[in-house]
Amino acid sequence: MTTAWRNRKDRLASIVVRAIAFSTVGIVLAILASLLLEGRHVLSWEFLTQPPSDGMTEGGIFPAMFGTVCVTMLMILMALPLGVLAAIYLVEYAGRGRLARLIRAGVNNLAGIPSIVFGLFGLGFFVLFVGRGLDRLAGNELVFGQPAMLWAAATLAVLVLPVIIVATAEALTAVPRSHREAAFALGATRWQVVQRVVLPQAWSGILTGAILGVSRGAGETAPILFTGCAFYLPRLPVAHLTVPLIGVSIPMVNPLDQFMELSYHVFVMATQSADTTKTRPIQYGTAFVLVALTFALNLTAILLRTRLSRRVVRS
Repeated sequence: MTTAWRNRKDRLASIVVRAIAFSTVGIVLAILASLLLEGRHVLSWEFLTQPPSDGMTEGGIFPAMFGTVCVTMLMILMALPLGVLAAIYLVEYAGRGRLARLIRAGVNNLAGIPSIVFGLFGLGFFVLFVGRGLDRLAGNELVFGQPAMLWAAATLAVLVLPVIIVATAEALTAVPRSHREAAFALGATRWQVVQRVVLPQAWSGILTGAILGVSRGAGETAPILFTGCAFYLPRLPVAHLTVPLIGVSIPMVNPLDQFMELSYHVFVMATQSADTTKTRPIQYGTAFVLVALTFALNLTAILLRTRLSRRVVRS
C-alpha cells in the first residue's frame, strides 16, 4: 500500500507540474492570439516600414521599432559589463564579509524598486546632474542636459542590473570548485583563474542574464517617460558622421537625440489619442510587434548562447 500510494502521489505531482507548465504556455499563446486577432487589420509591410501620420491614426510604427531596438541594444551594452564585473567581485573576491552582505542586500533591494522610481532617478541623476554638469564643464548651453537615448538606456541599464548580477553570480557559482583549485595548484593568479577557467564555463549563464535583461527592459515604459522617449517623432535618431579626408558621410545612431519606443507608443495611443476606439487596432498591432520583437531579440541571444556553449564543450 505504501509503494502504491507513493506511485500515485508521484503521478499526481507529475500531472500538476505538467498542467502548470502547459497552462503557462497557453496563457502566452492566448495573449499572442488576442493581439494578433485585434491588430490583424493594420499589420502590413507599410505598417512596419512607414512613420506614423495624421495624428498617429494612420501610417506605421517604424520609428518606434527602430528606437526600441537601439535603446535595448545600448542598454545591454551598458548593463552587461557592469553586471558581470559586479557578479565576479561578489563570487570570486568579496567572500562573506560585511561589505559583501551589504552589496548583496543592495542588489536585492534594487530589484524590488518600482520602475517609475527608476524613471525619476534617471531624470534627476543622468539628465539634470550628469548631463547638465557635462554642459557646464564644456561651456555648452544644452547638449547633454536634456532627455536623450543615452540617458534612457542608462536608466534601463540600472533597472536590469540586478537581473544580470543574480544570473551571472549563479552561473559563476555553478562552476565546480575543483576547477579553480586545480588552476591555483598550477600557479595561476586569481584573475587568470577567473578569465581562463571560470568565465568560459559560465558564458551560457551570463547570456541567460542578458536574455532576462532584454525581456525586462524592452517593454518598460515608466523609466523612459522622462529620460528620452518622444511623444511623436517620425524621423529616426540618426546622425551623419563625415569621415575626414575621404569626405564620406556615414549614418550612425545619435545617442543624444530623442526617440520613439513601442511600449510608450502603445501608452500614448491608449491614453492620449483623441479617439481611442479608432486607434485600438493600432494599439494591438503595436503590442504584437513589441512582443514579436522582444522574442526575436531573445532568440538571437539564445542562439549566441548555444553557439558559445558548443565552443566551450569542444575546447
